[in-house]
Amino acid sequence: MEHPRQVTAIGAAMVITSTIIGVGVLPLPRFASEAADAGGPLVTLAGTVPAFVGLWLITALGQRFPEKSIFLYSEDIIGKWPGRLGSALLILFFAALSALTAREFGEVVVTAVLKKTPLEVTVIVMLLLAAISSRNDVVTFSYLHQFYLPFILAPGLLIAVYSLKNAEPLYLLPIWGNEPKAFGEGMLTIASLFQVSFIMSLLIPSMSRPWKAMRAGLSGMAIAAGFYLLIVIATIAVFGPEETKKTLWPTLELARMTSLPANVLERLDAIFLIIWVTAVFTTLLSSYYLTIHAISNLLRLRDHKMFTFFLLPFVFMLSMCIPNVLDLYAIIRLVGKTGLILTVIYPLLLFTTAWIRKRREAS
Repeated sequence: MEHPRQVTAIGAAMVITSTIIGVGVLPLPRFASEAADAGGPLVTLAGTVPAFVGLWLITALGQRFPEKSIFLYSEDIIGKWPGRLGSALLILFFAALSALTAREFGEVVVTAVLKKTPLEVTVIVMLLLAAISSRNDVVTFSYLHQFYLPFILAPGLLIAVYSLKNAEPLYLLPIWGNEPKAFGEGMLTIASLFQVSFIMSLLIPSMSRPWKAMRAGLSGMAIAAGFYLLIVIATIAVFGPEETKKTLWPTLELARMTSLPANVLERLDAIFLIIWVTAVFTTLLSSYYLTIHAISNLLRLRDHKMFTFFLLPFVFMLSMCIPNVLDLYAIIRLVGKTGLILTVIYPLLLFTTAWIRKRREAS
């Protein structure tokens, strides 16, 4: 479908940033410190490398086929049935990612805020919000992200910067960590937090200047990576790596002990939870939107709206299958690291095949 208004390069960059910054910001410092102790910032920085590679591949493919999403041009590159198999696996992955995001959101809310509210209620409400918002076209979808991004970035940066007044620089030494035995595993875990940037494959066909997609995508990811790195540095510098390992959601604890100058606000955890809910919504919206668009592309339908509520009960049931929060994070790590095969290796296969066979869309 043709859109009268197109997605700009700045808009695409904002969508990528808003999509990446999400539910993972709460346990991120714990993941980093478990992997490399004081080397948490370094493992976070290393984790962005596979993420940048995956986004570069998706964007390069999108620029070769600027009128199609990956769910369509994959069939042109590797054949009809192999391409459909890859699309089906991507659909299952992003549906599972949506379910895990919604469940993690529910666990945090019923633990930290609404302690008497049933978990099912918080999960279904967030999924309903994502489903209703997913009925819009790609341009409106990008506007939603552009609207919410300032409300996510500004307070988050404020909390991270003001928390550094309680920092102890020795907690960040040595920069490579004391016993970085799980450095590689931690790098992959952190890289998995960036996988929703796959949404770039849907943005490029709606961009007014698709040749600027690479700069837009990498800029958006760089902002999100810098935000994550600052959160990890601030948390480990304040609590130390050992205390960070013992805390389920260390970023939330960081917000609780941070105050503004002159005691304007003695605790910022309430503000942080508000922006965190917004960040979760934008991330869940992207993964859910990607899933239903992939299904409509796979079935060659012109409209994706019929799947917005059809998919909802399946994602909800999948999110409620996990027994407890400890199993939840074990599954998140497993699904995230396995998903790198689909979000990095699969695009690499497509790009290499398209380059060898000299396949590209006519300009």
